[in-house]
Parts: sequence; structure tokens; C-alpha cells
Amino acid sequence: MLLTPAHLFALANPLALLGWALLVLAPRWRFTRALVLSGAWQLGLAVAYAVLIATHYLGAHGGEGGFGSLAQVAALFHDPWALLAGWVHYLCFDLFVGAWEVRDAQQRGLPHGAVVPALVLTFLFGPVGLLVYFGSRAAFGKKQLS
Repeated sequence: MLLTPAHLFALANPLALLGWALLVLAPRWRFTRALVLSGAWQLGLAVAYAVLIATHYLGAHGGEGGFGSLAQVAALFHDPWALLAGWVHYLCFDLFVGAWEVRDAQQRGLPHGAVVPALVLTFLFGPVGLLVYFGSRAAFGKKQLS
């Protein structure tokens, strides 16, 4: 079977969703702690990202695109492999931030119910969820860490 960007996208999404489900539904379960809160799950996504970049992206654009303008960034993502790599980048980093939110909340004694809205928003809108988490932490935090 030939792996296409569409096939790999269909594999990456459920893997990330499972990590998010564990953070929301079972944040203290040993499986969640061992795989998601430890960062192992995210490292798996990071490896996938690195492989995508190394095998399909580096040098493949022959000078097309860049980071100097929005049009250049758009040109980078015309290639489905580059688009997939960008998506896996989002999946990895957003899940990393969600895991950090859960770990930080547990250390500070925040009720998990106060963290769930931030997790959902981090999953959907990345930085908006992080902003909401910091608001929840300010509102519900029981102890400050040094």
C-alpha cells in the first residue's frame, strides 16, 4: 500500500484525538501519565514530523516559498506533503501545550473541570485555549509554585 498524505493524515488525527481524550477524560490514569503527560505521545508526533520534513519537504521546493510574506508561506503549503507536515506540527505542539496545562493544573490543585474548557479550546484554537487556561489558573489556583 502506498502511503499518501491523505492516508497519513487519516492516521495522525485519531492518534492525536486519543491523546486529547485521555487528557480530558482520564488525566490521572497511569496510561495517560505514562504516554501523554510524560510527553512520549508528543515525541511520537515529533518523530513523524521530522520524518515528513526530512523525506518530503527539505529541498523539495526549489526556492518556492519562504517566511518573508504571507504569499511565500502560502507557497510553501501548496505541496500536500508540506501541508501534512504543518498539520502534524500543530497536532504535536497543541497536544504538548494541553499536557502541560493538565500537569500544571494538577501541581497547582486546580479542579479538572476548570481545565477542560481550556483543553477544548487549546485543541480547537491553540493559543486561545492557553489564554483561557491562564485565566482559569488565576481564578481557581490554590497554590503558587516557585
